[in-house]
Amino acid sequence: MENRELGIYIHIPFCQNKCDYCDFVSFSNKKEWIEKYVEAVKKEIHHYFQDKSLLERYTVTTIYIGGGTPSFINSQYICEIMRVLEIYLKDNAVNLEDMEITIEVNPGTVNKEKLAEYRKAKINRLSIGLQSTNNEMLKQIGRIHTYEQFLETYQMAKAVGFENINVDLMIGLPNQTIEDIKRSLEEVIQLHPAHISVYSLIVEEGTVIAKKIESQQLQEMDEELERNMYWYVKNTLELNGYTHYEISNFAKKGKESKHNLNCWRQKEYIGIGLSAHSYLNSVRYTNTSKMEQYIMRMNKLNEKILKDILGLARNKEKTSLEEKEKNIETVYEIEEIQDLEDRKREYMLLGLRTLEGVSIAKFKEKYVDNPIFLYRKELEKLVEEKLVVIDGDDIRLTNKGLDLANLVWEEFI
Repeated sequence: MENRELGIYIHIPFCQNKCDYCDFVSFSNKKEWIEKYVEAVKKEIHHYFQDKSLLERYTVTTIYIGGGTPSFINSQYICEIMRVLEIYLKDNAVNLEDMEITIEVNPGTVNKEKLAEYRKAKINRLSIGLQSTNNEMLKQIGRIHTYEQFLETYQMAKAVGFENINVDLMIGLPNQTIEDIKRSLEEVIQLHPAHISVYSLIVEEGTVIAKKIESQQLQEMDEELERNMYWYVKNTLELNGYTHYEISNFAKKGKESKHNLNCWRQKEYIGIGLSAHSYLNSVRYTNTSKMEQYIMRMNKLNEKILKDILGLARNKEKTSLEEKEKNIETVYEIEEIQDLEDRKREYMLLGLRTLEGVSIAKFKEKYVDNPIFLYRKELEKLVEEKLVVIDGDDIRLTNKGLDLANLVWEEFI
């Protein structure tokens, strides 16, 4: 039987304080639910792996614990989740020691003891949310920490043995200047983190920052200034030894995020926890975003539902598609059941998020068809508009395409 790579994402939806720009499913007012929630997460892991079917078909290669703020909750809960995973994955072809295991942390929510517990639990990669080295800017966007607290967190992480550390920064914030970006980059680069992510602010409807912009308390950044910031970030990080490998991500050689790269390469993953998304066997499905409902649904999860997910695109003669959908939707919410054409288009879209682009040879290896002929109309248009370039085996974004990537991706939706 074919054995494919599988990632695991675990969502921890609790925070000390919700940032003004955040529209993720997270809560600062449900602390009393933490213990029940962790039990439900462990139950979901148990249901996925108890009968070995998943591990007969897949090899787990990455684990990512995100949020919310995973470091907000007691480290014992993170360790409990990791112990359950270790029990089920110990017979898998890849040991926990050999895979990339990431946890997101925020300054102000960790101490040295908590970080040391993560290391003992075999977590080997940290993603620290800094966003800016300007304390006034941090306060403006609702962050709970200062730059000095970030430095303390970073040094503690190094002291307990974390070598693979990502630092998150943001551009396009209201009142942010190019000088702010320069200072943030200079100060972070001096720390030599293995990975730096730089995200543009997206003003999501319903967030605190969206309401402040609407009421003119804050002003949305000029688009041209934001693009200047982006190119300053790109050029500066590349000059300092970081490879720009995805729209928003830069890494030292060999330190790219394997979990995210696998998603962009259309590899499969399961999402554990509230509102977590999964991609398995050509099916995209998600958990509910309602806390009480998630905990209740985990009590309904059973072997039949999981087998329907694993076999949804196969053995249609045994069970009707409609019946399988109904079974799955007693616990999960189906977003998409992909056919072959869906998968091919998505492969192009995801590949064109990365700077290396889409390999024609790898596309043919996976799907037989040559993408140059399959998408000749789309590619002719994008090449003519100087948004992509076809260079030997690669189809990739141009510099103009980096600025207008949404227009490129729209061609493959």
